[in-house]
Amino acid sequence: MRNKILLIVFVIGVLKVEAQVSTFKTIDSLVNIGRYQTALIKLHELDATFQSTSKVASIYASIDNYKKASLYYEKALELKDDYSVKVKLAKAYKKEKKLQKAIDVYEGIVTKDAENLLIQYQLGKLYAQTKQPAKAIDTFKNIINQDSTNANYHYRLGIAYGMLKKRNLKINSFLEAYKNDTTHIKSIHHLALAYTLLRDKDSVNIFVNRGLVVNPNHINLNKLKINNLYREEKFTEAIQYLQRIDTLEPNEHYTQKMLGRCYFNLKKYDEAKKYFNKAIRIDRSDFKAYTYLGDINFERKKFYKAQLDYMVATFAGKEPRDVEYYQLARVYKELGNPKEEVKSYKRAFEENRKNYKALYQLAKTSEDYYKDKRIAYKHYKDYVNRFEKKDSVLTKHAKERLKEIKKYYFLQGEILQ
Repeated sequence: MRNKILLIVFVIGVLKVEAQVSTFKTIDSLVNIGRYQTALIKLHELDATFQSTSKVASIYASIDNYKKASLYYEKALELKDDYSVKVKLAKAYKKEKKLQKAIDVYEGIVTKDAENLLIQYQLGKLYAQTKQPAKAIDTFKNIINQDSTNANYHYRLGIAYGMLKKRNLKINSFLEAYKNDTTHIKSIHHLALAYTLLRDKDSVNIFVNRGLVVNPNHINLNKLKINNLYREEKFTEAIQYLQRIDTLEPNEHYTQKMLGRCYFNLKKYDEAKKYFNKAIRIDRSDFKAYTYLGDINFERKKFYKAQLDYMVATFAGKEPRDVEYYQLARVYKELGNPKEEVKSYKRAFEENRKNYKALYQLAKTSEDYYKDKRIAYKHYKDYVNRFEKKDSVLTKHAKERLKEIKKYYFLQGEILQ
């Protein structure tokens, strides 16, 4: 009798398992054809087991409802400690931007499985993302000790060193990444940037050119190439690269403005004007574009138009506008307005106390405009004290004028200090 009872219990158990398996197959089929709402209803009708709860979580994850996905993954883990569900829970936390919770999950996995490089890699990236560079460095160093062949590990280590401003270690890490994979575009870009800051032109050119072979459409590498060509005054070649990125990312402010600057330097003023106006339409706060328009009108001797452009630039600009006031002073000179010329040179120097040309011109125009030459004397003296070694020609003239003005007042019975 007892054996019969055991047999019945066993058969019922088998039937129950088979029914559950059949139910899960049905649920999977519903999910596969997109009927996830029906699938969820059927799952909620079942007992809350590890399998049913984790399936509910995975359905919510598949429709990007990570808040509910996290909730059900947590419930599933209360029923059973499962590695794959922990990984999925961490991913859901990351999607929710609950990065510290994701870190906690990954740290728990790594504590039990120190050789799990996949999880360590994710953990290292999260440390960097949450501004914990020291932990990121330790993690990536540990990964590299176990596998030094993956360029991404060295690249991520370089990023972490960069966060701590450890320049040499950062560069060395990017170089290791490049050594492992000469097509690793992210490392190539960072090396080009690093050597740009170090003003190592040869190294910059090596990595910029190499990067553009790997990916000719890399926008930032193209920009570095353009900037280098511009500094080398290779304006026609720079235009070719600018036209390339303009087709990739049309109507970008940087591209329009640089096209304007290149054409300006080639004295193709109509083309330059066209691109500066485009740049202004994209970014109204870019007062330097107005400055260039003023320069174009100045070169064409359209002084009233140049005056207006420079004045707009001074109104729109928020950073030092000494260049704009300096150019405005030149316009006033052409228009025969010495009073405003003096004022503009003064404003230029007030905007930027390192602008020695503005101070020199302030002294010179003050001497021409004011009857009281002591005003010019003061400015010349200030120029010599501050900028004696900046420009030998200007300094020589300033000293000559100081001597002459001092002599003039001495003959009048006044000694200038």
